[in-house]
Amino acid sequence: MTSRAKPPLPKQQQSMPGRTDKMDPAPDHGEKTYKGSGKLAGKKAVITGGDSGIGRAVAIAFAREGADLVIAYLDEHDDANETRRLVEEAGRKAVLVPGDVQGAEHCREIIDTAVTELGGIDILVNNAAHQASFKGIEDMSDEEWELTFRVNIEAMFRLTRAAVPHMKQGSAIINTASINADKPNPTLLAYATTKGAIQNFTAGLAQLLAEKGIRANCVAPGPIWTPLIPSTMPPDSVAKFGSNVPMKRPGQPAELATAYVMLADPLSSYTSGATIAVTGGQPIL
Repeated sequence: MTSRAKPPLPKQQQSMPGRTDKMDPAPDHGEKTYKGSGKLAGKKAVITGGDSGIGRAVAIAFAREGADLVIAYLDEHDDANETRRLVEEAGRKAVLVPGDVQGAEHCREIIDTAVTELGGIDILVNNAAHQASFKGIEDMSDEEWELTFRVNIEAMFRLTRAAVPHMKQGSAIINTASINADKPNPTLLAYATTKGAIQNFTAGLAQLLAEKGIRANCVAPGPIWTPLIPSTMPPDSVAKFGSNVPMKRPGQPAELATAYVMLADPLSSYTSGATIAVTGGQPIL
């Protein structure tokens, strides 16, 4: 099966948060295809959820564009070490910071590590996320709802608040939203709600930081083939994943990397408060 495979995909299930090496087909992060051109030369970036999926694709692209990285992740050490290998293969520095972004202290630790190990922070990519599927609202516990908000939106606020004092004019914040912000999947109620909050947070943040010369934007992916999918969706849903967008297939992480590079590029100096949709042809408002 090729990396641009269309449904039906093999039925599969993993435990959360999922592992790349167990996915069939293997996702494409741009390992063999992304070619850099120095757009981010000398930049220092933090990527949360940088071990796999979209985060790994962004890490590869940023490194090949010349950036050094702090890669924050939960506990997927094998995936994180592979991402570090790919970054170092590009000749850039990669510092791994494992831990749970639910904790305020850990969010500060991530930013402090960037300042200490990289010498500063020019780009913050808030990408870490939690999702889980439920058929009915009565099936969702208070704990699940609160967990989703702590990981997806509260951590984003804390990481951003900690990073901004270290950011200079021309720095960039890029938040991962979702097509669910505009077209919510009812079985992903908590996740979709946080993604709407992220889009609103980004729009307000862009205005708040404009006078400091710091830009804030978000990327809204459609169905993307990452470990989140087989670890949070039932096998029947995995098999047809991506079939509901015009391109009739899931996107690969590599297909989002250019959006993040564009938003991080200093030449995009008038782009702030924007949402870049990468949705396989599905329009969003």
